[in-house]
Amino acid sequence: MKYLLTAAMAAAFFCSCKPGGNNQHQGADSTTHALSDTSKARIHYPEEKHLKNVHQLTFGGDNAEAYWSFDGKRIVFQRTDHQTYLCDQIFSGSVESILSQSNEGDLPLSSDKNSFNYSLVSTGKGRTTCAAFLPGDSLILYASTHEFADTCPPVPDKKKIGKYVWPVYNSYEIYIADLNGHIKKRLTNNHSYDAEATVSPKGDKIIFTSDRDGDLDLYEMNLDGSNVKRITSKMGYDGGAWFSPDGSKIVWRCSRPDVQEEKNEYRRLLKQGLVAPTKMEVWIANADGSNAKQVTDMKGANWAPTFTPDGKKILFASNYEYEHGFPFNMYLINLDGTGLERITFSNQFDAFPMFSYDGRHLIWCSNRNNGGTHDTNVFIAEWVP
Repeated sequence: MKYLLTAAMAAAFFCSCKPGGNNQHQGADSTTHALSDTSKARIHYPEEKHLKNVHQLTFGGDNAEAYWSFDGKRIVFQRTDHQTYLCDQIFSGSVESILSQSNEGDLPLSSDKNSFNYSLVSTGKGRTTCAAFLPGDSLILYASTHEFADTCPPVPDKKKIGKYVWPVYNSYEIYIADLNGHIKKRLTNNHSYDAEATVSPKGDKIIFTSDRDGDLDLYEMNLDGSNVKRITSKMGYDGGAWFSPDGSKIVWRCSRPDVQEEKNEYRRLLKQGLVAPTKMEVWIANADGSNAKQVTDMKGANWAPTFTPDGKKILFASNYEYEHGFPFNMYLINLDGTGLERITFSNQFDAFPMFSYDGRHLIWCSNRNNGGTHDTNVFIAEWVP
């Protein structure tokens, strides 16, 4: 599964960022080199019939987990440029001008590099992940290690460990901040992994992942951090949860070690603050965790799920078609696990989808048009049901 590090899983948990540098960035802050094979430089492929008027928002660096504001005018995302920011920090920017161009079709590859401006909204210290807007769109939440150390936490030595793993840093805590980068409140306070938080469309609950009770489970809490409740309890990694459009259900990525050898290995890694994400399936449940059901039953890593705007299907990323674990494509599937349909065709990396709250647009992250580098960028498109 070495290719996971090259794109998908590297995008999921970028390294955190060192302090300093200019807060203000534009999409053209990194150079994109032209490819001799122009098909590799596409931002939209003919087979992608559910996507229309595709726009590339960022150019260069590792950009991932881009999510919408409630009013659909802004996005928040995590980014490292490997220069000023050596590991992930949180950025936000307006997409109003880009959405206003929707009727103009897919823009030429070079014409929209300066159309998306974004600024730093995290502290610039430690490592951050998984930001989301709160109702009203003036505040965001995200997880950060900045109170533990200003510098990046150590990255696991995968050669020494002998497999691809994610670090589960117990220095992650969840914070609320404004769009000027000021921390307003700390929501969690324990020596445990607290991250991967998202907000219900109803605006009343936060769901997140924590190992505070000895396993990687899903928890819910109020927007002020009160009334924390554990809502999954089976052994295995439960993470990356999203609410359905009406807030009644959740969908998440899940590993369920089912033989003793796998259980022992899962426990061994977790004691080291690690998890191996190469076998994951998509699950759904009621918002309180009841009536949990497995949706996918496929090889490899099936992850980054989100509900479609009508709540009847799930859009997720998977590498199940590829023996070596790469590429990652996005797929649609019914809630009962039927009707699998491939959505993206870049044959590289497409993941982290989220629909705007009005259901009109999709945002996701991809390796397409990255000049043959390992850069992951943010893309936006009209959604065609």
